[in-house]
Amino acid sequence: MTTNLDTGWDLSVANRNGQLALVVEVKRKINASAEWAAKLRRNILAHGTFPKAPYVLMVFPDRFYLWADTEGYLDQSEPTYTIDAHPILQPYFEQAGVTADQISGQSLELIVAAWLGEIMHSEKPYENMDQSQRWLVDSGLYAVLAGGKFEHEMAA
Repeated sequence: MTTNLDTGWDLSVANRNGQLALVVEVKRKINASAEWAAKLRRNILAHGTFPKAPYVLMVFPDRFYLWADTEGYLDQSEPTYTIDAHPILQPYFEQAGVTADQISGQSLELIVAAWLGEIMHSEKPYENMDQSQRWLVDSGLYAVLAGGKFEHEMAA
């Protein structure tokens, strides 16, 4: 299997079997509505150059939008989950000494990669997970990410 280093997505994660499982788009926009995120997702997928994955995560400093097991790629469907990003991202912002509205796009992408990496390599059972991240389990994404790798790591 060959891996395209430039998938177009900000981050992409393969499951433990090497199949693309999650694609992530990271934006600095604050107060992005679910409708705005849905339009962005549809516009990205309409170009047909980005690989499709069972999970699409749109990350904003204050909110995450997740589409789970989506079949209708070109529809403008509402996200399956709308997640308050504050409890997830705030510890990282504090560590970096920035606020949600000060973070650069590149820094936000690095933070999201660190957070996803913790999930992929987590040893602790999901029963011990913080309540703010229950959506990971409910959506099935936690199980898919466990033992996974970022796509760019696979090309090494």
